[in-house]
Amino acid sequence: MSKIAVVYWSGTGNTEQMAAQVAEGVRSAGGEAVLLTAPEFGPEQLPAYDAVAFGCPSMGAEQLEEGEFEPMFTACEPALSGKKLGLFGSYGWGDGEWMRTWQDRCTDAGAALVGEGVICCDAPDEAAEAACRALGAQLA
Repeated sequence: MSKIAVVYWSGTGNTEQMAAQVAEGVRSAGGEAVLLTAPEFGPEQLPAYDAVAFGCPSMGAEQLEEGEFEPMFTACEPALSGKKLGLFGSYGWGDGEWMRTWQDRCTDAGAALVGEGVICCDAPDEAAEAACRALGAQLA
């Protein structure tokens, strides 16, 4: 059984809802999902997981949340080479630029992305929830 970390930051609860759906997808595919907030995770934990799903909403000028998530992710970046990853997050405006930039960062770090990041505007609807569950299943 694969062990997957679902690491997220959520301000309004939308990305937290997405994280729960990713975890559900992991479990439905036979994996073990461990939900963690950004402050609870760091690079020293990466080796304990077969894959990681990182979730962060778009903040400010289409960027990752700067207080907790960005520092944690930046610390993990050097250890992402070869790691199976999935990305997800919500946004309130814009066109998803933060996710494209984030995907590029992961690819540049050598991570093995399982596909496009899952994004949704505001709260996840049924389609976004299904996409999150599918992401979790791909990681499991």
